[in-house]
Amino acid sequence: MEKLLNFINGEYCEPINGKFIDNYEPATGKVYSLIPDSDANDVEKAVEAAEKAFPVWSSMSIEERSAILVRLSEGIERRMDEFVAAESKDNGKPVTLAAHVDIPRAVSNFHFFATAILHYASESHYMEGVGVNYTLRKPIGIVGCISPWNLPLYLFSWKIAPALAAGNCVIAKPSEITPYTAYLLGKVAQEAGMPAGVLNILHGLGGSVGDAIVKHPKIKAISFTGGTKTGEYIARTAAPMFKKLSLELGGKNPNIIFADCDFDEMLKTTMRSSFANQGQICLCGSRIFVERSLYAKFKEAFVEKVSRSIVSNPKDPKANLGAVVSKPHMEKVLSYVELAKEEGGTVLTGGERVILDGEYKEGYYLRPTVIEGLDYTCRTNQEEIFGPVVTITPFDTEEEVLKMANSTQYGLAATLWTSDLQRAHRMADQLHSGIVWINAWLVRDLRTPFGGVKASGVGREGGWEALRFFTEPKNVFIKY
Repeated sequence: MEKLLNFINGEYCEPINGKFIDNYEPATGKVYSLIPDSDANDVEKAVEAAEKAFPVWSSMSIEERSAILVRLSEGIERRMDEFVAAESKDNGKPVTLAAHVDIPRAVSNFHFFATAILHYASESHYMEGVGVNYTLRKPIGIVGCISPWNLPLYLFSWKIAPALAAGNCVIAKPSEITPYTAYLLGKVAQEAGMPAGVLNILHGLGGSVGDAIVKHPKIKAISFTGGTKTGEYIARTAAPMFKKLSLELGGKNPNIIFADCDFDEMLKTTMRSSFANQGQICLCGSRIFVERSLYAKFKEAFVEKVSRSIVSNPKDPKANLGAVVSKPHMEKVLSYVELAKEEGGTVLTGGERVILDGEYKEGYYLRPTVIEGLDYTCRTNQEEIFGPVVTITPFDTEEEVLKMANSTQYGLAATLWTSDLQRAHRMADQLHSGIVWINAWLVRDLRTPFGGVKASGVGREGGWEALRFFTEPKNVFIKY
């Protein structure tokens, strides 16, 4: 059985305590590798390596840093098939999804920030007759990046690429549920010529190695993507230490459909926004609100398409959905289906586990689920399920649907379908959301700010926002 290792100071190494954790393949429900059960001792070792590397990396010219990160992106691209297979096996998602979304976007993340740093400009403020102020942007030092399991390499690279580009050294922790592509990244970093200690990748549980990263006094910033409860803990722990925080947390996103939409385009996209990656994307639209005059037509067409979705093993090219990420997560999702029934909802399609044949019979497969008849304030409509489960609800007026859409503690993303330009602007302005897509979903421009409001997080990622987060501004005044 393969044994994954930590990547510290440019080398692969076992955890200091010699302990390992089972890593399960969601498609089969079987253990297929072991990962380090790292702890505070491994974090200390990584911090020592990063301290030695920081003067070298931060003083390197931006052209040199850029070239290394470009080579890193090209290295992933050269190993595309290897990374795609690893991501699919580790996460349970269809190979086609990993090949068209996860790994190509990770390549883009590294390439984007490798070139963005070349064009990152500081500010100056002229004071007539007095002098001039100019702003320096200096790397923070050692930063911690903790990423989730749903889009493993995509979101891992989304954090570490701007941190590295800005001149920081990174202690990174991928999810213990999906560690494999982060493990492979160390090899690419070696090949790209990244100095030892600049990027350190530690595997293990959040309560041990993740907690040690958050608490270490020499790690000056934490960028975290994951659950809201964990985000609350990180904020309580890191704030008294005056660390910079970027927290991208949960979502319970509304998908608002008006009768004047392009129906065919809306239906096709709503299938994706509901069930892409088995609904395990923080941006999925899990609450679908449909104008009443269109509701019956939508319900019939949507349920028919969902019921025909193919749930199969990740290697099946016909698979629309693969396995969810773990057995506990599968059980959590199924418990919400039962809760919906208790709350008065009607399951129109799905709501059950799918048992495949052969080697996949113990995999974690769920049929995509559509539920109607629930009050917008019930738990099913208020709590993040993070699986292939959506609710559909009719509405009559803009005011009514805004009230329902804005009712949750979350505010990450919203999708709006309408041909009325004035309505589109009006609704977008009033939705409590960090991102609003109009007549589209999951269109990502890497230059734009990404993040949510309310319990969906603190701060923004992407573009200049990420480079600002991973640097400290220093104002310098010169008197005439």
